This record gives sequence, C-alpha cells and structure tokens, in this order.
Amino acid sequence: MNARWKRWVVVLGLVLPLAGCDRGEQGAGQAKPPDAKAAPAAPPPPEVERLTAVTKKLSMRQEVPGRLQAIRTAEIRARVEGIVEQRLFAEGSEVIAGTPLYRLDARALDARVKSARAALERASAERQLARQTVERLKTLVESSAVSRQEFDQAEAQFKKTSAETLAAEAELARARIDLEYAAIAAPIAGRVGRTLVTEGALVGKNEATHLTTVEQIDPIWVNFTQSGPDLFRMRRAIRQGGARPIEEVEVRILLEDDMEYSLPGKLQFTDMAVDPQTGSVALRAEFPNPDRILLPGQFVRVRLAMATTEGVTIPQRAVLTSPQGQIVYMLDENNKVVPRPIKTGAFSGQDWIVLEGLKAGEKVLGNGAQKVRPGSVVTPKDSESEPAKPAA
Repeated sequence: MNARWKRWVVVLGLVLPLAGCDRGEQGAGQAKPPDAKAAPAAPPPPEVERLTAVTKKLSMRQEVPGRLQAIRTAEIRARVEGIVEQRLFAEGSEVIAGTPLYRLDARALDARVKSARAALERASAERQLARQTVERLKTLVESSAVSRQEFDQAEAQFKKTSAETLAAEAELARARIDLEYAAIAAPIAGRVGRTLVTEGALVGKNEATHLTTVEQIDPIWVNFTQSGPDLFRMRRAIRQGGARPIEEVEVRILLEDDMEYSLPGKLQFTDMAVDPQTGSVALRAEFPNPDRILLPGQFVRVRLAMATTEGVTIPQRAVLTSPQGQIVYMLDENNKVVPRPIKTGAFSGQDWIVLEGLKAGEKVLGNGAQKVRPGSVVTPKDSESEPAKPAA
C-alpha cells in the first residue's frame, strides 16, 4: 500500500466515528417530543385606590337658575295728546322722582284751561242770579204777591245753576291736570332707558303712547324656583333646628362668566303653593346693587346655603353611572369587585352627599375603578389624601 492510500485510511478512520455520533444524536433528537412554548406568568392583580365614606357637617346648598328683575319699573306714557317739544334727559342716566323727562306743546291745553275758567265764571254768575231771585221771591210768596209755582221754578233754577257751577269747576280742574301732564316727569327714582319717541312726534292720540321706561335697580330682585322636595327638606331642617330662619338664609349669585357676585342677598318671598305643572315653588331674593353691575333680564345662577346638617360623603371619582343609576365598587373578603347601587344628593365641595346605599366607614374604590369589572380581583391601596372639607 502506497503512501496515498495510507492517508485515505487515516482520514476515513477519523470521519466514520464522527458520523456515527451525529446519527446517534439525530436519533436521540427524533425520539424526544418537540419542545412546548412556555406559558407567561400571570400578571398580579391591579392596584386600585380605596376610599372611606365619612360623615361631615354639611351645608344644605342648592344652585338653581334665576333671572334678575328691577325692584320697581315705571313705563312713562303720554297721558294727553300733544306734540313732543323736547326730551329733557340723557338715555341711561339716573333720575330722581319728579325729574322732568319730556315737554309737550301745551298751547292747546292752556287754551282749554282758559275756556274752562270762563265757563266756570259764567256758571257762577248764573248761580248768583238764581240765588238772588229765590231770596226776593221768598218774601213775596209769603205775602201771596207771587204764586207758589213761580217760587218753585226759581228754586229749581238755582239748583240747576249750582250743579252747572260744580261741573264747570270739575272741568277746570281736569283742564289744569291735563296741562300739568304736558310736562312729563319720572314717577320713581331709577335709571331711565332709551327714548322711544323723538321731538316732533304726536303722542297720546287715542292711546297712552309709551315714551320710555324708568327702572329702580338698587336694590334688585332675582326670581327663581325651587323643587317641592328640596323645599320640604329645608322646612324639615328648620323644624329640627338645624337650619337658619328663612329670613336669615344667605343667597349668593353666580354671573354669566361664573364669577360670584361679591355682595350677598336675602330671601324676600316664597310662594305659598307648588306649581302643579312643574312641581316647583317660586322664590325671590333681594340684592344690593350700588355699582349697577346687575341688570334686569340677566340670567344668573342662585346659590342657597339653607341649613347645616350631618351626612355621609364620598369623593366624586368613586361614583360611577350605570344604566340602572349610580353605583360604587366595593370589595368582598376575597378582594373581588362588587357593585353597590347608591343614591346621591347635592355636592359638598368636591364630594357627593350620599342619601342611600352607603354608611360611614365603608370603603369604596376610587381611582382605577373605571378600569375594573365586577368579579375581578384587585389589590386595594388605601388613599392617604385628606377628605375634602365641607362647603361653607
């Protein structure tokens, strides 16, 4: 065997054992079952904030829409016919009672006064003549110088002229009043609005023409309504001694820009009947308005702080809404989520006032409750934040 064949024998001796090992490994690999995919570890239960329902001293506060109204309103109208000669006020200015606002052409009215005065003088002269006639005939009828019929006619004439004199006096008084109406003045103090007529306009012909309006807006009223159940709760609190007397109830208003008006008002009027169509009661409050910030017709929100009582509260974030109403999530002994229906009333600061379904000391879920479902397991984490303070 030459050298070349010796080298091939050596190579084959090295390769064959390796091939046998490879086949053995392949056979062993085929005998093993395929590797199964390892399942991921289950995530831990999510952490959810847990809050405690607490008892607080609450202010029975209600917020309702209202509308401002001038405390006194006077429509200035022409009470006699005439031509407007002059407007004597600046639109939007403040006036006092008796301030002249318009002047009408009074020449025709003055002539009527003179005519009525002349008629009165004529009637007075006729009455005096009739009286003298009665006095002369009275002595003559006693001596039978004149008939009784003539005397009776003279007395009737005297009574007639006396009545005509009274009618003439009344006509003169009316003419003078009409002449005074030519100078149109403000009947109340307040702010005068825009003029509805101009100089040269004919007013008062067959109607009392509306000229302008004067409104007293300091103080000013706000009219609003309260539901029958809320009014009942307020009166029950008054009977139990937990509410202020009705005349001491403080009223606040929020303007259209959500800013609170700086001056408080007082409740002035409460209707004695409930509107059967709306189930509400009409109320009225009075507010000082020295700077004329509040204007009649303006819509505001009225805030009433009527009573102080105790109630169970929970933060707003703990209350959820379902098709059946308001609910909160609670945990059972296994930390499973359990829903509970509740009924809430008004707000106390940032908290709901709970009327039914929850007692003080019970724990409900807060932040994170929106992401869990009934029956799921969670890890509760008690809130360390202080409860919201009750509203003043």
